[in-house]
Amino acid sequence: MVTKEEDCSLPPPATEPSRCYSPSSSTPLAELETVRSLEIVESSFLSPVWLLVIFCVINLLNYMDRGAIASNGVNGSNKSCNDKGKCTPTTGIQGHFNLSNFEDGVLSSSFMVGLLVASPIFASLAKSFDPFRLIGVGLTVWTIAVLGCGSSFAFWFIVLCRMFVGVGEASFISLAAPFIDDNAPQTQKAAWLGLFYMCIPSGVALGYVYGGFVGKHFSWRYAFWGEAVLMAPFAVLGFLMKPLQLKGFSPTNSTMRVRSIEIMASSIHSEISKNDNQLQVGNEIEHDQFEVAIETSKSSYANAVCKSFTQFAKDMKVLCKEKVFLVNVLGYVSYNFVIGAYSYWGPKAGYNIYKMKNADMIFGAVTIICGIVGTLSGGFFLDRVTATIPNAFKLLSGATFLGAIFCFTAFTLKSLYGFIALFALGELLVFATQAPVNYVCLHSVKPSLRPLSMAISTVAIHIFGDVPSSPLVGIVQDHIDSWRKTALILTSILFLAAATWCIGIFINSVDRFNEEETGSESSTRQEQSIQTPRDTLA
Repeated sequence: MVTKEEDCSLPPPATEPSRCYSPSSSTPLAELETVRSLEIVESSFLSPVWLLVIFCVINLLNYMDRGAIASNGVNGSNKSCNDKGKCTPTTGIQGHFNLSNFEDGVLSSSFMVGLLVASPIFASLAKSFDPFRLIGVGLTVWTIAVLGCGSSFAFWFIVLCRMFVGVGEASFISLAAPFIDDNAPQTQKAAWLGLFYMCIPSGVALGYVYGGFVGKHFSWRYAFWGEAVLMAPFAVLGFLMKPLQLKGFSPTNSTMRVRSIEIMASSIHSEISKNDNQLQVGNEIEHDQFEVAIETSKSSYANAVCKSFTQFAKDMKVLCKEKVFLVNVLGYVSYNFVIGAYSYWGPKAGYNIYKMKNADMIFGAVTIICGIVGTLSGGFFLDRVTATIPNAFKLLSGATFLGAIFCFTAFTLKSLYGFIALFALGELLVFATQAPVNYVCLHSVKPSLRPLSMAISTVAIHIFGDVPSSPLVGIVQDHIDSWRKTALILTSILFLAAATWCIGIFINSVDRFNEEETGSESSTRQEQSIQTPRDTLA
């Protein structure tokens, strides 16, 4: 702390360290970490619980949009006529733009394009820009894109808007889970992740109801406009809130540049007050120094973006060497392959095998209830047995194996009620994996790689999981022509997921949540991002 007698404008003697706070490269790392921790604690007016609530609501809105665009009220149908000449009117997006089923399916694919491309980009930018601000940017893009969906005048325009909806969601998917992991109590980390991921099935279900009601009573356009209105306050909050920092990330360059300019301004003001007789010269110096600082700030932003992409390649090499992470993602891909096909083909398979009259409602209700209860139970159970990576793998392999047995047996039964009972138990166990699998993604890599690990996990499970599974299952059904056999073949892949996660139990794993970066890397970042005005202008 600086006393009144000390003059911070003068360098300290060689044998005495400076008592003036100047976060230059010579500042001890321990002192920098202490100051950074104090800044992080005081940076937000939100308690951890409120942060979790806000992120859960945002996640709910994201998946509500997915459910809404798939609902009959919003998606709609083309005009159709029966043999007697009685025709049903066109409804929803498909009817409005007269889309074929293929074109209608492109809407879902276009969303995934934006999501998969943007997820690694946002994860990489988090190393150079404040992650919470990136979420604000992403939610703003999401809000504008959803408004565009409701205002679409052509098919190509709504496809473009759906791509940007995926781009906006990518920032949140990559960065929200690390924030929750940072703020959750040590003994409740998996439970908090379970609460967060519970919003996926409940959000989709809410979207079905919301889209059906709004589309039926008003117009499909109002469904999108309503979503934008609901999301807008959270997009604004991302910019108005004081920036939050992620564990493993040094204070971002943009934040430190602002601080440097503020320090510079106070330093120049003090210098001018001591030299009143040379006020004109002082003003010229002040003007020149601020111009240099502004130019430096602009160029550093451009450099930060360029460095983010070069750093991405280096981080990917490190990530690909993490055996625990790779095994976890491989199991997750197999798991998502089955779940994705269940969600698409499940009602049709149930209708053909058991002649269900309300296959959509039955499969939907079972999935929603089991999704919520199973996801929450998995998180709470992992915390109960102590959340560690080996315990997470035991829960992943055990729950998936038992779930696969129940689901496989369910499709062999001829009784509808027996099928529903066993299939519900199977899905309850299968959904219990959501919190543990994301816990491993977050804790198997060092803190600075967590956003990238979440992004790559998301990309992998979609590209190799649910995206190809639906058409591949369709091909199998075309050749076998038996929904029961097709369902059994699909369900057997869950055993592969359980076996893959079982391998993770025997891998030497270390929880890297508290692992610090190497000294050289950390020092380099601090030297780049924390500079005094005197260092900058030297």
